[in-house]
Amino acid sequence: MSTQAVVEPLQTEVVPPHWNLAARIAFRFCVLYFGIYCLSNQILTSLLTNPKYDVPDPSTFPPLRNIILFTAAHVFHLTITPTFLAETGSGDRPCDWVLVFCMLVFAVTGTIVWSLLDRKRTSYPALRKWFWLFFRYCLATQMFVYAFAKIVPLQMPFPPLSRLLEPFGNFSPMGVLWYSIGAAPAYEIFAGSAECLGGLLLVIPRTRTLGALICLADMTQVFLLNMTYDVPVKLLSFHLILLSLLMLTPEMQRLLNFFFLRRTAEPYGPPPLFRSLGKNRIAAIVQVVFIVWFLGLSVWGAHEGYKTYGAGAPKPELYGIWNVERQTVDGQVRPPLLTDTGSWRRILFDRYNQMTFMRVNDERVSYTATIDPKTNTLQVGQRGKDAKTTMTYSRPTPDQLIIDGPLDGHKLHMELRLYDRNEFLLVNRGFHWVQQGPFNR
Repeated sequence: MSTQAVVEPLQTEVVPPHWNLAARIAFRFCVLYFGIYCLSNQILTSLLTNPKYDVPDPSTFPPLRNIILFTAAHVFHLTITPTFLAETGSGDRPCDWVLVFCMLVFAVTGTIVWSLLDRKRTSYPALRKWFWLFFRYCLATQMFVYAFAKIVPLQMPFPPLSRLLEPFGNFSPMGVLWYSIGAAPAYEIFAGSAECLGGLLLVIPRTRTLGALICLADMTQVFLLNMTYDVPVKLLSFHLILLSLLMLTPEMQRLLNFFFLRRTAEPYGPPPLFRSLGKNRIAAIVQVVFIVWFLGLSVWGAHEGYKTYGAGAPKPELYGIWNVERQTVDGQVRPPLLTDTGSWRRILFDRYNQMTFMRVNDERVSYTATIDPKTNTLQVGQRGKDAKTTMTYSRPTPDQLIIDGPLDGHKLHMELRLYDRNEFLLVNRGFHWVQQGPFNR
């Protein structure tokens, strides 16, 4: 991206002689509400992104933390727990809703006070330039964050082995969405590319209107998916829709003229940040450096994620679905009967340091498991516990596995056979240009 793409032709700043009362009140409210929102959650931490460090949301620190806890306890009468503000992967936690309530109260109160103290002011052209620039980059960086998590399919991975064995009826609505999109990586990459396009066009002044329209379309789709599949990012996606609309407010009349009123849409030239051409060039260079830095870190972070936990992560030595053919427990043969809920049916090795047993009733029990191929041993332990036991294994053939050793107070001997992952229709079906009829199974 060149500086020429960011620098606007220097124009004489035209200060509106008067904003009507509704416009002034709406502007004050938007500055307060969206300013607090962007500074209180992952939007700010994304602007300061560093893939090596996980920066906590500002809402977990005083004074926001204290305000949230006080409001939750005394206004909503919610039970306060030490994990009330803990990161859970959800953006719709009770504390998030309490924070939005607090922001609304503060924004409304602040707007009233601001309007009373500054009632003689008729417009805010300089303040609008800087805040709209800040909001524009807040929106753009969020688009980049989610874009690269999809362009390199990390957000919604291809269904792992355990999901391939899961009955469809056991999936949550979010699980259905997650793994249906994950099963179609090309669509996920396309969706991420659309989000990246919206962010890129948004940071280029000459194309920011088109960028805001694309961001609005992207976020509307995401919000509808979150609402219909119960994905706990409803608050964030809704606010990104509002930020997209906020970016379009200066162009609203032109858009109405062009799309609906069949009138001429006059060219719109946003005022420069500074009166000096030199300062505007410096500001353009700073913006270009920031975007290049942010995109570089995003690409690097996505690449590291791909190698660490994505499709490019190395598979464990015993990767696969292993069906139990014969097992003995404490020297007694134990056939896999459906009535024996303590009997094992299969073992899954899907991720490093993890082993999952499946009982005959499909109940699953996960253990930590460190595989040492040099000594053919497994260091097995229960999650959250330090105690580990050593089991041995051998592979007479690539599709045969024998495991011996103690587990949960019993001595096990298990003979297993590998089930080919490619036997799953979801894995082997592929794509077909020509089809005599629908293949809907």
